[in-house]
Amino acid sequence: METVISADGTRIAYHRRGAGPPLILVHGTVAANPRVWPACEILTRHFTVHAMDRRGRRDSDDGQPYALEREFEDVAAVVDAAGAPAFLLGHSFGALCALGAARLTHNIRKLMLYEPFFALSGAPAYPPGQIEHFQALLDADRREELLSEHYGGVMSPDELERYRASPAWSERLSEVDTLPREMRAEGQVHLDPGQFGDLTVPALLLVGEAGPGFLRSVTDVVHAALPDSRVVKLPGQGHLAMYTAPELFARQVISFAMGLDR
Repeated sequence: METVISADGTRIAYHRRGAGPPLILVHGTVAANPRVWPACEILTRHFTVHAMDRRGRRDSDDGQPYALEREFEDVAAVVDAAGAPAFLLGHSFGALCALGAARLTHNIRKLMLYEPFFALSGAPAYPPGQIEHFQALLDADRREELLSEHYGGVMSPDELERYRASPAWSERLSEVDTLPREMRAEGQVHLDPGQFGDLTVPALLLVGEAGPGFLRSVTDVVHAALPDSRVVKLPGQGHLAMYTAPELFARQVISFAMGLDR
């Protein structure tokens, strides 16, 4: 484990492993450090993987007041700490953080986003009252119910049952505290394509073919905003291909990063 100090003085931890050019991995909300992704084992054969703990999670400190912009700065700090120009890969809420960080550093070689999550223009990110409902479940220590409802929005019933049976489930139960604040942050994002007109780094946008339609719609919006991006659909996959199809997921990342998909 190594650490870096973010712009607001918060200590951010990351786990470094592997050999090759640096690849920074940013996990989503209520998610494990990416070093436990089954796909990560494959990626470490090709990259020096820097797997972040986002602020308020595991080995990273937290800062107050919380703001999404601090998450952007955290990712940018880890990218800059990598030294050589780095590949940056974010998943879900982590993809949103990676997208924001891409405007704060010139040390990104290529950007990879797997189903970034935020509100589409004119539509709320979550149904009315859901964030307050989740906060009430958290306050009542009904974490199992909260986590099941949250993942039920982006996973099929079969995916959810497999995840509930995995060893990761108990860890997620202990990390759910940051969920309401991250949901509020997602609802405040309104993507202005003009913000990214000068972001010339090549970008890969991964999307699960079998996942929720609204995540594909968000990916389409990001695709339209980025000057140099391509969309790749993961056949038969939903929101967690790094777990459900690690070889497929890693192959797409490696091919794009190394220019093998040209």
